[in-house]
Amino acid sequence: MIYMFCANGLEEVEALAALDVMRRAGLEVTTVGVNGKTALGPHGIQFFTDMTLEEFAECERTADAVVLPGGGVGTETLFSDETVCKAVKKTAREGGLVCAICAAPSIPGRLGLLDGKRAVCYPGFEKYLYGAVPADEKVVRDGNFITAAGMGCAVSFGLEIVSALCGREKADAIGKSIMLL
Repeated sequence: MIYMFCANGLEEVEALAALDVMRRAGLEVTTVGVNGKTALGPHGIQFFTDMTLEEFAECERTADAVVLPGGGVGTETLFSDETVCKAVKKTAREGGLVCAICAAPSIPGRLGLLDGKRAVCYPGFEKYLYGAVPADEKVVRDGNFITAAGMGCAVSFGLEIVSALCGREKADAIGKSIMLL
């Protein structure tokens, strides 16, 4: 199971583009609303999530991956939540994928999980990638961490998650089907 944590203030396209690509691949992705059953982005786009954070906390399942959309306000909300941080650390510890885009790579960075890993984030957030090796790429995969620079690479971010979980061939087939490749 893949869990995508969605907080008010998230960058809508980063969440929805990656979610769409993963579901096209047939991956089971559950969106988790940190602020209730909906998430509202800074551009006034609101969407419903599959479960609330309270429901997630009760299920205590192992995650194949956690996905953290960016957005400054959304990222801070995610980082300030103990349940989200616990899930990120547990997933990393158990070898699951930790996927973060835009400002959100600062979350595993501030949790001390990126030490020695290549990573990328939205410009200006590099100072929060504690111990990481900043990369000059749009999307970076290093071990069980996938990071991306921002909204403009949200589809590529989703495709990298698909590649990690389903193989490069599947990711390339989706990329071609949506006219990206």
